[in-house]
Amino acid sequence: MKIHPKITPIYQTSVFKFEDLNELELYFGEPGSRYMYSRNGNPNSDELADAVNKLETGAGAVATGSGMAAIFAAMLCYCQAGDHVLCAQDIYGGSSSLLNQELSRLGISVTYVPFADLMGDLQPYLQPRTKLLLCETISNPLLRVVDVQAAAAACHAHGLKLVVDNTFATPVLTQVLTLGADLAVHSVTKYLAGHSDVTAGAVVARTEEDAARLKQIGVTFGLTLSPMESWLAVRGLKTLRLRVEAHSRNAAQIADMLAQQPSVRAVYYPGLPTHPQHQLAAAQGQGLFGGMLSFLLADEDEVVNRIMQRSQRFPFAPSLAGVDSSLSYPAGTSHRALTPEQRTELGITTGLVRLSVGIEPVDELLADLQQALSGG
Repeated sequence: MKIHPKITPIYQTSVFKFEDLNELELYFGEPGSRYMYSRNGNPNSDELADAVNKLETGAGAVATGSGMAAIFAAMLCYCQAGDHVLCAQDIYGGSSSLLNQELSRLGISVTYVPFADLMGDLQPYLQPRTKLLLCETISNPLLRVVDVQAAAAACHAHGLKLVVDNTFATPVLTQVLTLGADLAVHSVTKYLAGHSDVTAGAVVARTEEDAARLKQIGVTFGLTLSPMESWLAVRGLKTLRLRVEAHSRNAAQIADMLAQQPSVRAVYYPGLPTHPQHQLAAAQGQGLFGGMLSFLLADEDEVVNRIMQRSQRFPFAPSLAGVDSSLSYPAGTSHRALTPEQRTELGITTGLVRLSVGIEPVDELLADLQQALSGG
């Protein structure tokens, strides 16, 4: 009896069998047509990579064990000892830690570029062995929006590659490879998987040559994602567009409400007409603005603490993008490794709160935040 599952089974195996030497030779002669060892390839991790690749309209992708593993693979795709990279100044703290602490040990140096210069003249920041620029489509945690097309033009004018972390935007808002980026990086843990039960990453290449290099890096460094995590992430991907649309609708209403609160000094959300990159975000995000926002309170830990303690629908959790809402405190979590001076320069103060807006009934979320702020 033949079995035809609608859903790909979980291939929870570390190795695959061969019938004879002829089949083994076919494996090496036709890469991708057969499987040997799950670090080298597994139907589940390949299915996830193929799905993310299609979402980003790429030439090939690899699924990795985390978003940080994806960024590591992206860096190694273009860099070796003695090379230099540029990085957006306001980027996820884990990314800067990777560059500062680990890649520096491999002989790869970094220079941070202020947001205003990312899409302009990069000449003042270049060194003889500068290879790439790393940035985020929508920055974490201040929600600045990069003009990807302009950044790509600025990079390619100097022979640099552009690597874009597209986690916050997702391909639903922006397909960065179509705008000129060379690699698209995702923490699949966040919106792509979407249910706070998977740790995974993915990196997608615009060219087949880079895709092959990423595959080699993933296999050699053992970055490949496990079958179970891959299967769960693929399941989450099936509702990505529906979830992102719901996240965006809720976040827009919450941003509007927060902007009217006397205790809120500023709201950072690309969907607000007052946001400096609102028009760019509307065009680049196809009318959607995502589910992430941050807002600024009185610059005191006690004020933030009271709101965290009073809120019932926004638990304090140092991650984002699940179907359930949460809040985070960048100064004490994602950007904790920065010095106080560095955080102040970036605008990441002790009064900054980041919200990951879920897909719950928005009236409940609004009421919860209003009561939390009224007692803050």
